[in-house]
Amino acid sequence: MTRRIGPNLTLEKLCAQPVCGVDEAGRGPWAGPVAAAAVILKPGARLKGLDDSKKLTFETRERLEAQIKVKAVAWSVAFATVEEIAELNILHATGLAMCRAIEALEVPPAFALVDGNYPFKLPCEIRTVVGGDGLSASIAAASILAKQARDRLMIEMDAAWPGYGFASHKGYHAPAHVEALKRLGPCPIHRSGFAPIRALLEDAA
Repeated sequence: MTRRIGPNLTLEKLCAQPVCGVDEAGRGPWAGPVAAAAVILKPGARLKGLDDSKKLTFETRERLEAQIKVKAVAWSVAFATVEEIAELNILHATGLAMCRAIEALEVPPAFALVDGNYPFKLPCEIRTVVGGDGLSASIAAASILAKQARDRLMIEMDAAWPGYGFASHKGYHAPAHVEALKRLGPCPIHRSGFAPIRALLEDAA
């Protein structure tokens, strides 16, 4: 049986330095902003259990989040709002959040490794990496920071807009979310341009 090799710094070593990993969280939900993180890891940084944030438990993400912030040369998290998603569409709003994350780094990167295959226009040279959060340590680190930051924000939104269950499903499509939308209708942090939300708004008009 072949042992799986997790995210490492192989790709980073091939890039102009300093290099950051960039990833997003929250492109698919029906509510809330989209988040992006950028991380420049220290050379030789080791993070036990590092992987794509979607494959990790909350406890593991929380532990790694703290370690990433210690073992990073620089890191940042940024958001694009629900209003910006409506204005730009989710793809371009994601690119905006990524730009903001890179521009907020205390150390300007010369190069960025970006998860996925879309060539976003970012403030430095980029390389897209399909499945990057399972290959690149800095992309995996960015995926964890983005998800943790967005999840915390959605918990705050649950307190501001009770009844929708944002603290549990984080704005994603879930039976409890669908039921709440039918009962309460959309709230201001729902993405009005997304088809299911748009249909509810049209029905209520």
